[in-house]
Amino acid sequence: MPPAKPSAAPGPPRAGGRVTLRDVARTLGVSVATVSNAYNRPDQLSEDLRQRVLQAARDLGYQGPDPLARSLRRGRTGVLGVVYDAPLDYAFADPAAALFLGSVTRAVQHHDLNVLLLASPYAPGAHADPTGPVRSASVDGFIVYCAADGSALLRAVLERGLPTVLVDQEPQAGAVNVGIDDAGGAQAAAAHLLALGHRQLGVVCLELSEQRFSGPVSPAREAQATYRTTDQRLRGYRAAAAHHPDATLYPTEAAHNTPDSGEALTRDLLTRHPQVTAVLCMSDVLAQGALRAAAALGRRVPQDLSVVGFDDLPGSETLDLTTVWQPTTDKGEQVGQAMLNLLAGQPAAPVTLPTRLVVRGTTAPPAP
Repeated sequence: MPPAKPSAAPGPPRAGGRVTLRDVARTLGVSVATVSNAYNRPDQLSEDLRQRVLQAARDLGYQGPDPLARSLRRGRTGVLGVVYDAPLDYAFADPAAALFLGSVTRAVQHHDLNVLLLASPYAPGAHADPTGPVRSASVDGFIVYCAADGSALLRAVLERGLPTVLVDQEPQAGAVNVGIDDAGGAQAAAAHLLALGHRQLGVVCLELSEQRFSGPVSPAREAQATYRTTDQRLRGYRAAAAHHPDATLYPTEAAHNTPDSGEALTRDLLTRHPQVTAVLCMSDVLAQGALRAAAALGRRVPQDLSVVGFDDLPGSETLDLTTVWQPTTDKGEQVGQAMLNLLAGQPAAPVTLPTRLVVRGTTAPPAP
């Protein structure tokens, strides 16, 4: 390529003010388009010319094209919004969420995309609008990792009309679903305990609805569940129990997916219903708390109490925890690929990934 022709006499930038792309061009004696190409279309310049432009820009203190202006010209921000219906610190504290977010990021980071976590400002007694971050976010698309069915947060996402991937959610028009077989995994877990001879089963549930609650679950509250994951896992447990007329489930709900919640709820459950011989937990995090509660109450695991988790997190094998494995990393990769397809104007098919029961040392037949 022949060298660019000067469009103006070389000279220093104007005194004062922010250095602009035009100042760099004037200093080098090249066109504004040449300087722009050094940043946006480097294949249009020889490497020597591009390096001279970039060096001159550095010498002058030019910071490069304005990111907002560039995104407006391109019609893209290069950012994906991940919607998480929980406080920001909770998103990082949940190991399953951290694994998922990491795998999504790895799937898109080589396509000049970044991830913006849009967490709910929920706090007891707070009046903040949970849809605010979604409505104001400058993003190219949304990944909804956790939102209640029919919630204002989910409606706000869908109203934006951007490429959207729903994770473990009920299907919605205009969005692509990626999820796991929650009901099948839960049914396998309960069937395992029932096959061992357990009939009095405690269930430590994740949140059922946006109206957070902690404690025993009434039939009315169970019927009004709006979080798909919780609803499907409860349905799976009940489907397995339906084959045993003498089986009884005692569900209790955690307002937060933490070991402390799992411990407190399991202690209360076993105090209320000492006949319970096994506990189904909807996450490995809650199961960690259930194991602590059993130890505090002098209930040996698995001789006096069997415990089953869900997720098969790193570390669950060390605990020898029987649990339901879900492909968290693969789920994140599938979500990332679905979003890349949507951004490229290509179709993306819904995906349901398998789960499987992993039997370890926290389950055994009930004591005679």
